[in-house]
Amino acid sequence: MPMSALSYLTHGLLAWHPLSMRRNWPGLAIAVLIALAATFLSTAYGGPQLLYALFFGLALHWLWEDPTCRPGIQFCSQTLLRSGIAMLGARVTWDQVATLGPRPLLMVVCAVAATIGFGCAVARLLGRPRCQGVLSGGAVGICGAAAAMAISAVLPQTKENEQFTLLTVVGVTTLSTIAMVAYPLLVHVFGLSDTAAGVFIGATIHDVAQAVGAGYMVSGHAGDTALLVKLTRVACLVPVILAVAALYRRQGGAQDGPPLVPLFLVGFVCLMLANSAHLIAPTLAQAINGASRACLVLSIAALGMKTSFQALASLGWQPVLMLVSETLWLALTVLAALRWAV
Repeated sequence: MPMSALSYLTHGLLAWHPLSMRRNWPGLAIAVLIALAATFLSTAYGGPQLLYALFFGLALHWLWEDPTCRPGIQFCSQTLLRSGIAMLGARVTWDQVATLGPRPLLMVVCAVAATIGFGCAVARLLGRPRCQGVLSGGAVGICGAAAAMAISAVLPQTKENEQFTLLTVVGVTTLSTIAMVAYPLLVHVFGLSDTAAGVFIGATIHDVAQAVGAGYMVSGHAGDTALLVKLTRVACLVPVILAVAALYRRQGGAQDGPPLVPLFLVGFVCLMLANSAHLIAPTLAQAINGASRACLVLSIAALGMKTSFQALASLGWQPVLMLVSETLWLALTVLAALRWAV
């Protein structure tokens, strides 16, 4: 094992050491409190759980300056983030991906790649760093907030990138909520069949739960199809993370940065393969999915605490334009490809 990978593995294991956890507890407890509050609001009144957690975290930004809370907040924003992403692998199996057939599968892969490429082009047009185009395009093209956080984990760790990640999470969550309401109406306007509607919704809405919900608003068959297409997009996270990690590692020219294959991605693939081989019982897979969601909510709360509203506002209007244009691009690309794919 290369030294960089070994050092990152050692660092990750030490983060779970009892002495480290004792130091992390104050910040972790605050993130847990935020997650519980966000979950209550989402359950009782509706709305995106991750977005509530982010806003609560932003309101408690001052805790990031407290040396007692800082280690736990950092633990949630890094270690729990990677753990949550790794556990997403339990949601996907190769059988689910193969069920789609070659044409819709190829369409989904091409749509993801085209959206990331479009994001890079828009970023260059607006004078933004290319890594921000990769991040926003990947979030829109793959699976929303989870993809944004996964891609940000292998990008250069700068304050601006961290702030852009949070703004991306807000943007894709908001746009996904709008799409969940608008896209079922749109498929009726275009007269799409249930199969085509499921493919369109699964290939364009950012968040998994919202894509599935929108699909079932059309019909049961459309909801099942939307789920399969959406999980195929989630599976695209593996090659995208590998490509981004390789690109920025080569540009950095250093051998002591993050490992070429991030360890959380290894966990993602292992769980996906185990799930594909039916080695994970349905109840265990459901528990892993719940744990993954909990880790992502905690990490979003911590990332919010690390950032202020002023920092997000300082990014300006350009990131918002990037996310909106990428969302429209993805929808138009999938609509154009549906004549061939379905």
